[in-house]
Amino acid sequence: MSIPSSGKFNLDENYLKQSLREATSLSEDENGKNECSFVDSTESGENRCSKRFKATASLEEKRKKAKNMSSFIGDPIPDDEAQERWRWRYEMKVIIEFLFAMILLDQLALNFEEEEDKIIWNVQCHYAHAKIDNCIFSLGDCAYIMFTSGYFDLYAKHLLQGDGGQKHVGRILEFFKTTDGEHYFRVQWFYRVEDTVIQDEGGFHDKRRLFYSTIMNDNLLDCIISKVTVKQITPKVGLRSNSIPRIDFYYDMEYCVDYSTFRSLVIDNSVKSHNVSSSPDGIKSVHTMATRTFLENVPNCETHGADLALLDLFSGCGGMSTGLCLGAKLSGVNLAARWALDCDKSACKSLKLNHPDTHVRNETAEDFLELLKEWEKLCRRYKVSDVGRTRQSRAETLRSHKSDENSSDDEFSPGEYEVSRLVDICYGKPNRKGKRGLHFKVHWKGYSASEDTWEPIEALSNCQERIQDFIQNGLKLKILPLPGDVDVICGGPPCQGISGYNRFRNIDSPLADDRNRQIVVFMDIVEFLKPKFVLMENVIDILRFDKASLGRYALSRLVRMNYQARLGTIAAGCFGLPQFRLRVFLWGAHPSEKLPQFPLPTHDVIVRYWPPPEFERNTVALDEDQPRVLEKALVLQDAISDLPQVTSFETREEMSYQKPPETDFQRYIRSTRYEMTGSTLDDSKIKQLLYDHRSYPLGEDDYLRVCQIPKRKGANFRDLPGVVVGTDNVVRRDATEQPLLPSGKPLVPDYAFTFEQGRSKRLDAFSGSLYDILYGNFCYFDIVGLHVGHLQGYGGMRQSHCNNFPSCHNQAALHPEQDRILTIREYARLQGFPDYYRFCGTIKERYCQIGNAVAVPVARALGYAMGLAFRKLIGDEPLMTLPPNFSHSNYHQLVKSLSDESL
Repeated sequence: MSIPSSGKFNLDENYLKQSLREATSLSEDENGKNECSFVDSTESGENRCSKRFKATASLEEKRKKAKNMSSFIGDPIPDDEAQERWRWRYEMKVIIEFLFAMILLDQLALNFEEEEDKIIWNVQCHYAHAKIDNCIFSLGDCAYIMFTSGYFDLYAKHLLQGDGGQKHVGRILEFFKTTDGEHYFRVQWFYRVEDTVIQDEGGFHDKRRLFYSTIMNDNLLDCIISKVTVKQITPKVGLRSNSIPRIDFYYDMEYCVDYSTFRSLVIDNSVKSHNVSSSPDGIKSVHTMATRTFLENVPNCETHGADLALLDLFSGCGGMSTGLCLGAKLSGVNLAARWALDCDKSACKSLKLNHPDTHVRNETAEDFLELLKEWEKLCRRYKVSDVGRTRQSRAETLRSHKSDENSSDDEFSPGEYEVSRLVDICYGKPNRKGKRGLHFKVHWKGYSASEDTWEPIEALSNCQERIQDFIQNGLKLKILPLPGDVDVICGGPPCQGISGYNRFRNIDSPLADDRNRQIVVFMDIVEFLKPKFVLMENVIDILRFDKASLGRYALSRLVRMNYQARLGTIAAGCFGLPQFRLRVFLWGAHPSEKLPQFPLPTHDVIVRYWPPPEFERNTVALDEDQPRVLEKALVLQDAISDLPQVTSFETREEMSYQKPPETDFQRYIRSTRYEMTGSTLDDSKIKQLLYDHRSYPLGEDDYLRVCQIPKRKGANFRDLPGVVVGTDNVVRRDATEQPLLPSGKPLVPDYAFTFEQGRSKRLDAFSGSLYDILYGNFCYFDIVGLHVGHLQGYGGMRQSHCNNFPSCHNQAALHPEQDRILTIREYARLQGFPDYYRFCGTIKERYCQIGNAVAVPVARALGYAMGLAFRKLIGDEPLMTLPPNFSHSNYHQLVKSLSDESL
């Protein structure tokens, strides 16, 4: 705001209140001493997870002595210059003096005192220099500061241990004297790695590394201890700490608490300058800020630039890579899944079926990493042009004396086999014996492909030409990525070791669990290949388990590699699915790239499992004070009501639809591959068939039980005859009625009474109500969490967990109207897989693939955000707004919509 020369102005109380909150100052106790403590703060009643550091000092005598050793030097900065450079402070002074005059300050002051906020408003004049312990300080200098008064985030609270606490580092922005004669300076703080969300997981970082912040506050001049050198350096992946000049500290990134963001900074040669704005207005939370890119920056979906290559680690059936590629295409970037890796054979087959051009590897991540290292060595060795090549001879023959160990070396015996060519490569123990190492798959001359064998490289020492041919051909085809070949790495390291569904989690040492160590291997692969972008997904328990040590470790590894990073939690239902599964996503970006944003929700959703309070600011959602223009939350009926009726014993792999789609979601999910991907091959005229619309067949006894479950919301085994529910909610058998099945077994099995100590109900974390899970049905109006009882047509799905498939014995899994478990296709729709996407393996394996997958619409929205980041069409805000109708528009529909909007 501006102050008219007449002295009359409109009082902007919100401006004043925000300024007073954000510009904090020294607070003294009743004895005149400063006290170190942490005080919780809230903003507009919201839990904002920020903490105030109150200044600490020694005895009053020490303070007076220090004051005599610190003073401003030189003449004050001329008033007109000072008021121009620090306009906000002088305007605030005028406002507060006006309030005093109007006797309006008492209530405001009371509110501010409640928030432990006091502001140094009675400024008299500014200075350019100060002398402290015979050392001259100028504006823009950096210093050790022992006593802080402003606020850091809660992650730094363990650092301050009284007077013996760690010295903090900041840049001096202002020197000013108050009308009371007090000497103050304003500081812009730097974070150490342990001050950030990384906390104790940053022990392997360079101790000299700092992180820039926009946190500023006022402190007494005698809080300055000594001058230090802080230099901004260019961020670089792979930069070794010993290559950095010998200086006190350096920084190359900014840290922001919102979404745990680490972001590269542009080199500012004038960083020493004190012209940096020190206004509280500069300290705005990015939590509510979002970039509206869909009209301003992306008028069409035409492909720009070269293709980007993607590696999908722990790929499963390909949900994440499929969604990322679909979303990137909508942003004008052609992202192609070149490589994929998973240890599940059936999941690899599913991915290969739907992505025939992808090099899919069925092996462990550890073996894959070792293979990449060996492949790089082989490529260096064999791509040299002067490698000796000889005609095929006995040197190209691998002798295996199976029938005659005494055969002559001078001629081929019947037991000798000639290498025709090498057809594959791996690292490990493909024959399940011997030692781990590099192996080639050999095709033998005169034999069929079914008789190919894996041979260790040591046994092929006489086949150098064949090895060279394989390596050079593999280089051309890029069967394996080399460092620099991969643009994007995505993946969800296995979650069983930390999932809340795992009762046997290693609480004391989570990284000792091999399933948790996959996060380490994931980051090792990132470090080796050095992609442009990284996207890691995991269960929400990564932020709950062991004080979020695994989540902090993942962030720490990226930042240590000098990758930018951003962490958010996203509910799948936010992008038009009838489910509320919550997942953690971690972006990583090369320092030369823009850090991708998180897309704001397009649909309303009921989230039942919130992240821990410490990570509330990582939830991707609209703020309560933001206008909510969201589409209605989807329910089960919206997703599956158009599918043909089938029985529990359906065996057909494909069938006709029988009726047209009934909802926008159904029209979208039925899109052909051509319509969804914008591919050049138009398959829209080919008759569409429905695949995988079959369920896990119930046993005869279970089927008869399911047939007696009422078709209503919440119905379950408690509705069967022979069950009595006590006042304590514990079930028991009715002694007067014990119905039996034709097999002679009881209608209600024994485990129904023993499961969950006879309660067989779980607490719904959102509504606080209990729901049954044995022989439970879904309602058509349910919103599901993806536990793979009857669902009723208007609800959503509960969460499917790793290595699980739908079973009426311990989950709500029954169709709202039909006596069966939901089919593979119905579950696939709840995860957003297009109907053209097919699955391989047994019925159980297909269910597991879908349950373990990342919801395709979530990955699609993230892919769109990444594409805009690659094209550098975004700002620095953590959130972005998707185009209208994004979640339920295929490629061609969205292209047309964006074209119409741009006219």
